[in-house]
Formats: sequence, structure tokens, C-alpha cells
Amino acid sequence: MTATLEHQVAELRRANAELQQRLDEALAQREESETQKAAMAQIVEAINASRSDPAPVFDTILEKATGVCDAAFGIMWTLDNDVARVRAMRNVPHRFVEYLMREPPVIGPDTLFGRAIIDRSLIHIADCAVGEVYQKRAPLAVAAVELGGTRSLMMVPLVKEEAVFGILAIYRQEVRPFSDREIALVRNFAGQAVIAIENARLITETRQALEQQTATAEVLRLSIPRRATSPRCSTRCSKRRPDFARRPAVS
Repeated sequence: MTATLEHQVAELRRANAELQQRLDEALAQREESETQKAAMAQIVEAINASRSDPAPVFDTILEKATGVCDAAFGIMWTLDNDVARVRAMRNVPHRFVEYLMREPPVIGPDTLFGRAIIDRSLIHIADCAVGEVYQKRAPLAVAAVELGGTRSLMMVPLVKEEAVFGILAIYRQEVRPFSDREIALVRNFAGQAVIAIENARLITETRQALEQQTATAEVLRLSIPRRATSPRCSTRCSKRRPDFARRPAVS
């Protein structure tokens, strides 16, 4: 009898523990979801407030991506004629910053950066220090690990249709792969970065078109000859004009 009661009590405790765990997980997921919604809302607000300049949007995206995903630091690159340029950084270690300013990433199939751009695919590395690219001593991978302390890494290309605009990357300095939710969230952030870039491009093109139209209209205005009559000529011509009213009628 006593053994049976003890067994029932143990079962109840185990059931209560499982229920508490599920409740904690549900609460954590709800809190995470609310945090992600708030982050996305702030990014959209930044886009609306800075349509002609994507830089503030990039800063907001890195702030939210590193914060929500608990990453140590983040970098935003854009492509300019196939040359990668750092457009925004957050909490990047100083020695790694110096390297990035000195050595732009190589866009090739032998680098993680290049693969993300060429394949237009997300790169997720659980531990960069034991990864193939680092073992082959690819310069950016070596710098990320040895100067930036990188272990886990996620790179998301900024893609619209067939065009690649850049890379959004976040880094952890411990071996802790990103979750599926975090990966999906950063994909969404990358999509917002593309919107910011496209907004700035469209505004720039519209402004340039208007300036071109204004310049063309001014050239046309100046090229049309003005038909002006000299005051002296006007007076002389009026004196020579015959006065038919004073001539006698011919019968």
C-alpha cells in the first residue's frame, strides 16, 4: 500500500514537472514572439523614416538581429560593382574591424562569403574554428576566428529575384548554433534590408530623372530664338507706313 502511494506521488510529481516545463516553454515562445514582432516593427519604422538613406535601417537591423538572436556582433555588407563594402557594424572586435577596412572579402566559391553570394543561399556554421574554410586558411575565415573570436556564424544574402545586394552576418563567440526561429527571423531582417536598398535606389533614380528633365527644359528654353523688335526700327517703320486715311479718294 505504501509503495503504491509513493509510486503515485512520484508519477504526479513527474507529470507536474512536465506540465511546468511545457508552460515555461510556451511562455518563453510567446515572449520571444513578442520580442520579434517589436523588433520587426522598429525596423519598418526606420524604413519609413529614412527612405532615401538605408544606413539608419542597417543600424537598426543589426541592433535587433544581434539582440534578439543573442549574437556577439554583426556586420552588413553591400555589393558595389562586385566589390563588397561594409555598410554597418555592431559590436565588432576592434582588430577584426581593422582587418575588414583593409581587406574587403573575396567573392569566390572557396569562401563562405562568396558561396552565400554566388549560390544566393544562407550560410550557417556551427563552429567556424573547425570548419573546412578555416582549415584551408581562407583569409576572411581566419580573421573572423582569430581576430573576431567567431565560433558560430550565420550569413544571409540580401536577395531580390536574381539580384544579390549584399550580406547580413551575425556572429557568436561560443559554439552555439542558431535555432530555426532565429534563422527565419534573420531572413526576414534581410528582406527588410533589401526594401531599404530598393527605396533608396528608386528615390535616387527619381531625383536624377527630375533633374535631367529640368536641365533639358532649360536647354530648350534657351535654344528658342526670341523675336524682338528694336524700338528705333519700330519708330522708323511707323513713319514710313502710308496713311491711306488721308489720301483723296479716286473717282
